[in-house]
Amino acid sequence: MENPRALYPIRAISEMTGVHPVTLRAWERRYGLIRPHRTAKGHRLYSEDDIQLIHRVVALLEQGVPVSQVRQHLGQSEPAQAESATPTPSDYWHNALQKMLNAIIRFDPQRLDATYNDALALYPVDVVTHHLLTPLLKVLGERWTEVDAGIAEEHFFGTYMRNKLGARLHHLTTRAQSGPTLVAACLPGEQHELGLLLFSIAAMEQGFGVVLLGANMPLDQIILVAERSAADGIVLSGSIIQDEKTFHARLAQLVETTGVPVFVGGHVALSALDTIRRAGAHALGLPIPSAVELIRDTIEENVEA
Repeated sequence: MENPRALYPIRAISEMTGVHPVTLRAWERRYGLIRPHRTAKGHRLYSEDDIQLIHRVVALLEQGVPVSQVRQHLGQSEPAQAESATPTPSDYWHNALQKMLNAIIRFDPQRLDATYNDALALYPVDVVTHHLLTPLLKVLGERWTEVDAGIAEEHFFGTYMRNKLGARLHHLTTRAQSGPTLVAACLPGEQHELGLLLFSIAAMEQGFGVVLLGANMPLDQIILVAERSAADGIVLSGSIIQDEKTFHARLAQLVETTGVPVFVGGHVALSALDTIRRAGAHALGLPIPSAVELIRDTIEENVEA
C-alpha cells in the first residue's frame, strides 16, 4: 500500500506560503490555478505539490506576470479563464493606484477598502506592497505640501492602513516565531510609520520575531529594549534627519553598545548612506522582501563571527 500524502488545510497553507486564504480561493475559482482536494464537507486540503505550485505562482507574479496569464506560463494545457482584454501588469497597478488615490482625495473609506481588498484577493501581500502601497506612499509624500489637503490625505490614509495592518500584526504576533528577534522603530522625530509596519509584517511572515516600537523613538531607549528583549538586530526607519552629526554619534553608540547589527531603512537610507556606514550600521535601500533576506544573512554572519 502507498503511504497517504500529507494534506494541509487552507490556514496552514496560508502560513506556509504567505498567501492569504482569500487569494488562494480566488486563484482557484477565478483562474483555475490550484485544484485542492476536498473533504466530504467541502473543506479544502492542499498537498506538497500544491505548495510548490503556489510558490511558482508567487514567483511569476513577482516577475510582473498578470494573474490572468500565470496559467499559460505554468505550461498547463487548459486555457486561462480570463477576460478577453487582459491588462498588462503596469496597467493593473496604475489603475489600482489611481482608484486608491481618488478614494483618498474624496476621503471615501469604502472605495479605498474595496480597491485594496481587490488587490489582496489576487496578489500576495508582498506583491501588493511593492507594486501598489509603496508607490502610493511616495505619491502621498509628494502631495504633502503641494496640495491644500495633502496633510489631511496622508493622515486619512495612514489611519486607514494602521487599522488594516493592525489586525494582521496581531494575528502574526500570536504565532510562534522561530527566527531572529528584531527591534523595529522609527527614528527620533519620524512620525510616518507605515513603511515600518509593512516591513514588520513581511519580516514576521518570514518567521522573525518583531518588537515593534512605532514612531518617534529615542535611540537611547532602543538600547534598553534591545538588551531586555535579547534582540538579534535593530531596524530603524526614517525619511529625514535634522542634525547629521548628532545622528551619526547616536547611531554609532547604538551599534557599539548593543553589539547586534543595526539597519536603517526609508529615505534616510539613501540621503544619509555614508553617515550610516561610518556609524557601522547597514543601509536598507531595497524592496522589503530583499531587505528581509539581507537582514537574515547579516544576522547569521554576525552569529558565526
